[in-house]
Amino acid sequence: MNLRRDVFQAIADPTRRSILALVAAQSMTAGAIASNFATARPTVSKHIQILTECELLTSEQNGREIIYHLNPQKMKEIADFIEPFRKMWDERFNTLESIMKNYKNKD
Repeated sequence: MNLRRDVFQAIADPTRRSILALVAAQSMTAGAIASNFATARPTVSKHIQILTECELLTSEQNGREIIYHLNPQKMKEIADFIEPFRKMWDERFNTLESIMKNYKNKD
């Protein structure tokens, strides 16, 4: 059975977000990624597998090593999806801030 991974479930996990941040700064092997966490290496490998299945990470075989890279195109797709919601909430908070300032000035 081939389960389709949801990218938003993948990035909801704090460990996976940390892995993305690490790999965004520098492409790394699974061992190098795992060395940044106190959890067991198989656990980190499972997180890497999920990120790869969601296409947030890509892998490149380099001899015996597999190097993981951030997939900027997939990250852009996520950012593009979230942007309208960010704008909406920015507008709502700005409106609330204006209301609160007016309320404060009336005191």
